[in-house]
Amino acid sequence: MQSNDETLPGRPDPMPVTARHQITKNPLKRPFPEGLQCALFAMGCFWGAEKLFWAISGVYTTAVGYTAGATPNPTYEEVCSGRTGHAEAVLVVFDPTQLTFIHLLKIFWEGHDPTQGMRQGNDTGTQYRSGIYYYSDKQRDVVLRSKKAYENVLHEASYHSITTEILPASEFYYAEDYHQQYLVKNPAGYCGLGGTGIAIEEKSLMGSDQPS
Repeated sequence: MQSNDETLPGRPDPMPVTARHQITKNPLKRPFPEGLQCALFAMGCFWGAEKLFWAISGVYTTAVGYTAGATPNPTYEEVCSGRTGHAEAVLVVFDPTQLTFIHLLKIFWEGHDPTQGMRQGNDTGTQYRSGIYYYSDKQRDVVLRSKKAYENVLHEASYHSITTEILPASEFYYAEDYHQQYLVKNPAGYCGLGGTGIAIEEKSLMGSDQPS
């Protein structure tokens, strides 16, 4: 990660994005309807990560952007320089009466390789690191239990330890409009996202408590 004196200054204005999601037709930005919850994941290339989530029943909207860094409203090129500190991330807005957070975590853990550090497959750089950014203490506790459970399964399959960073959610900066739902706009677009092939049952991720 870059030192503070290398951090790019960014800009005060957010990136303009289309108002509505290409698939769900729901808004990309707040305010969202009352009762919905947010989850924020980094799993490498955010094009493929977003596609994993948008078609799930109970997901209201998704968006790609940058988080866990220092530069305000960075551009894609700035993030790729490694001088913003950000990870490529996908914001998932969901209805907890239809979809559990633990199900989203199952998709997260199985949808990429969380043991690779600052890369995902052939995509290398700090922006491709694995991360979960929680919005509440309850989310944090569920995340930590699921990490321990999935790490045990990976160790049994001779994988290294999980490198996923787990932090409180900080500012989510929307990526440029052309990145939003990129694989709808560009069906043949490349994304190197891929999982380990190691599955885990939701009940195993839950630990002893039942999350809502």
